Amino acid sequence: MNSSTPYIIRAINEWILDNGCTPYLVLDATEEEVSVPQDYVKDGQIVLNISAAAVRDLVIEEGHIMFSGRFQGRVHEVYAPIRAVLGIVAKENGEGVWFPREEDDAPDPSPQPKSKGKPHLKLVK
Repeated sequence: MNSSTPYIIRAINEWILDNGCTPYLVLDATEEEVSVPQDYVKDGQIVLNISAAAVRDLVIEEGHIMFSGRFQGRVHEVYAPIRAVLGIVAKENGEGVWFPREEDDAPDPSPQPKSKGKPHLKLVK
């Protein structure tokens, strides 16, 4: 199945707007392929207002988010793969959704090969 993340981002964005609030997208600016104005990155993250008044041509698709925004009057095309999205929250109250980060040292979920031979039990007293 496709990732549910872009669907959740679109739904939460709409929910925030329907409640008269401002949607803020939080991105990990250190991810590969992220294109954001670096002057606004703090501690490897950037917070972006994605309301209709702040951006043009907002696209939230399975693999990426992109839009055109103005930063101190200069247009910048913002692009981020979905994996870079840390969360989407309302500016006014912080309500929204945060996405868990995968750790690099997470255990490998692939099944381990079974050992051949007799089962071995040990009595522990």
